[in-house]
Amino acid sequence: MSVKIGFAGFGEVNTPIEVIERKCKKACEDLIKTGAEVFPFYPIRDDYEETYINDAVEYFKGKDFDAMVLCVAGWIPTHAIMKVAEEFKHKPTVLWGLCGWYEDGHLVTTADQAGTSAARIALESAGYTFKYVYDVVKSPSKVEEVVSYCNAAAVKNKLKKTKIGQMGYRDMQLYGTQFDGLAVKRDFGIEIECFEMLEVVQRANKLTAKETEKVIARIKKWKFLKTPDENAVESAAKYYLAIRQIADERKYAAISLKDVDGFKKLLGFPPAPIFTLLAEDGLCTIPENDCMGNITQVIVKGITGQIGAYLEFYEYFNDGVLAGVPDYIPKEIIDGETTILPAAFGELSQGLLNVSKAKQGVLTMCRLACLNGKFTMHVVKGVGKTPETWEECGWDKPAPQLPGLKIELDDTEDFANKVLGQHYIISYGDNVKILTEYCKMNGIRTE
Repeated sequence: MSVKIGFAGFGEVNTPIEVIERKCKKACEDLIKTGAEVFPFYPIRDDYEETYINDAVEYFKGKDFDAMVLCVAGWIPTHAIMKVAEEFKHKPTVLWGLCGWYEDGHLVTTADQAGTSAARIALESAGYTFKYVYDVVKSPSKVEEVVSYCNAAAVKNKLKKTKIGQMGYRDMQLYGTQFDGLAVKRDFGIEIECFEMLEVVQRANKLTAKETEKVIARIKKWKFLKTPDENAVESAAKYYLAIRQIADERKYAAISLKDVDGFKKLLGFPPAPIFTLLAEDGLCTIPENDCMGNITQVIVKGITGQIGAYLEFYEYFNDGVLAGVPDYIPKEIIDGETTILPAAFGELSQGLLNVSKAKQGVLTMCRLACLNGKFTMHVVKGVGKTPETWEECGWDKPAPQLPGLKIELDDTEDFANKVLGQHYIISYGDNVKILTEYCKMNGIRTE
């Protein structure tokens, strides 16, 4: 996703104009190198007639950008910054101070941080949603910090057009998976729609063998540890196609299904292969009508570009947690082949259990919840490692080795005392900072 940035470059009338132009041009080029689309206007100076200010405002009007960068390339009275910024106060904003340089063995400065120091308190007092970034002499430009914040703003805009589909509601009568539709719409712009399992079954029953043959061929490319029941493969293909039709028609970015009290109880069919197929298509997926999990997923995908796989907790250790899944993991996080084991759990008939191995590495776990009437996101970094051999009690013997990770944490007790549910969304890499910035931008509390 390309982020669109309005770039306003400032410097006062007594600073040589060519210096301000040079510094602003370099900052713009650095932004463009990251892949951002930039709408630049510079220099903006504090002339008495305010010609530069008025021209800048006119330039930015009507431009479609996600965030405004107020780039201070030299000292500038705060009123000049505010008169441009106030026209676009509804946009997330970055106050970016450039820095001086060394010439002939000594420091040359245009007093950039005098400008930003004065403007920072003004922006805060005026209620702007903004981030303050300042470059440091003889250090690399902090352009990545600027773009990171602007990317979070772009995600905020994109989510206003996002729809999530839920087949059924409140699987197993769970509490933490519920949502307040108007609050979600107000704070994220996301629309969550519910559709019925009956519609899925009706669509599936109308599908012909010709329509399902390509999906069956996809399924048979997976690595099977035992020969699957052909009826289970056919059912997976039909249900997948029915749900995919609904998702395509209604433009869903994420899907959750009534799992235990729906597919398993009423149809006798564990939906793991359906989720596996949908995830292969790039849809965010999570079982058990986990609305809050779906919202977390689309946020994570928007910010990181990753699919936002879910894991749930089985055990706490002194140095971390055992997180796994009793059904599937998306291909994106599989280490090796998609591996399927036909197996039964409890009173269920045979299902196509995805037992693929999860990738290891530094990762970020997060979950959104409504805590005391306010949206809160718990975000924590960990290191995912292949766990010891373990099993979930209740599976056919020999019990399958479920997909999972031993996630090492700096402070398990702190994590456990802040945990917001059994399902957490993972992304690889350290994404704590950008997720926290997104939350701050949207008035979401972070833990």
